[in-house]
Amino acid sequence: MREYYEQRAPEYDDWWLGTGLFATRDRPGWQEDVAALQTALAALPPARTLDVACGTGFLARHLPGELTGLDQSEGMLAVAAERIPRATFVRGDALDPPFGPGAFERVHASHFYGHLLPEQRGPFLAAARRLAGELVIVDSALRAGGEAEAWQERELDDGSRHRVYKRWFTADGLAAELGGGETVHAGPWFVAVRLLHA
Repeated sequence: MREYYEQRAPEYDDWWLGTGLFATRDRPGWQEDVAALQTALAALPPARTLDVACGTGFLARHLPGELTGLDQSEGMLAVAAERIPRATFVRGDALDPPFGPGAFERVHASHFYGHLLPEQRGPFLAAARRLAGELVIVDSALRAGGEAEAWQERELDDGSRHRVYKRWFTADGLAAELGGGETVHAGPWFVAVRLLHA
């Protein structure tokens, strides 16, 4: 997975924008749902936010407040730093973030939680709880008739193929798995849930 995302950095935004290898995909309502998700995130109260596995910062730029992005990929961080000059970016492990307890008010993760294997989910949620009193998870919506989880073979522009684990969620299902929370966005392609820790 690490190698895949490092190689994917220069073309990652093609997925969001519907360009490159994604130009011919039939995704009705995709751009409208991307815009609605961005609007929903921008409407959150400003907070000192850690964006875990921030990637290119495509969504992070819409998060209000002081922003720190964390990713293991130098390529992703380079794109994100150019996109969001106001933010701080740190290279590190999303499952063992290099920050002290309570260092942030919010942890945000987009299209990261759905890639975690069962044994990785608990440590990630524990780390998020340690770092901040709020967690916002954005991930892929479960489509009607679609699989809830799968190992996928993904191809990059250079023709290389990579095996990636992926899950899809309903907003209610994701909230239940996280132990509660409110729906921030529930669209045809994306869901977002916000959880305030007790």
